[in-house]
Amino acid sequence: MEEPPRRIRARHTASTITVYQAYSPAIGLPAVRDGRFPAAWKPGRMTWVKPSFLWMMYRCGWGTKEGQETVLAVEITRDGFEWALREACLSHYAHGLHESQAAWKRELRRSPTRVQWDPERDLHLRPLPYRSLQLGLSGEASSRYADEWIVSIGDVTRLANEIRTLVRNGDLDSAARLLPQERVYPADEELLARLRP
Repeated sequence: MEEPPRRIRARHTASTITVYQAYSPAIGLPAVRDGRFPAAWKPGRMTWVKPSFLWMMYRCGWGTKEGQETVLAVEITRDGFEWALREACLSHYAHGLHESQAAWKRELRRSPTRVQWDPERDLHLRPLPYRSLQLGLSGEASSRYADEWIVSIGDVTRLANEIRTLVRNGDLDSAARLLPQERVYPADEELLARLRP
């Protein structure tokens, strides 16, 4: 079955969805230990979460980029995630979706969340012909994420390293078996329609 151009794929349960972020050990390790972000993590600032594991691997270089050495799997409530989608605005102007650039800028100013669609990645981190969602949280959304939505925080850095090694050794089947199982997320189509350019 052919993938649609834009779709949310994620690990999810009936009540939670897993998103990925990468931080320096100074932030990532205490977050894993305590199940919440430490004081060094500033609420209210824009923070981007990614439901796609491989897109996160592309972004953080399998956890090798400076300041992104600790890769986190953050399980949050679906209620929180869907609130963020309802409050979101596209991160860029889309002709035909927005009435005008001025209208989009007004929406952007009032929205605590941003949606961006980036090419999904394969095991070699090459772009695929369809896109996955990135969700930017700022202000109220960032604070709610840190204080209300988090169910658990896991460290998947070792998993990232293991998959990267298998890919480098050409064992793509074993690498694929270790990937988190991401399924289509059952987001309301009417809600997504205003977030798809």
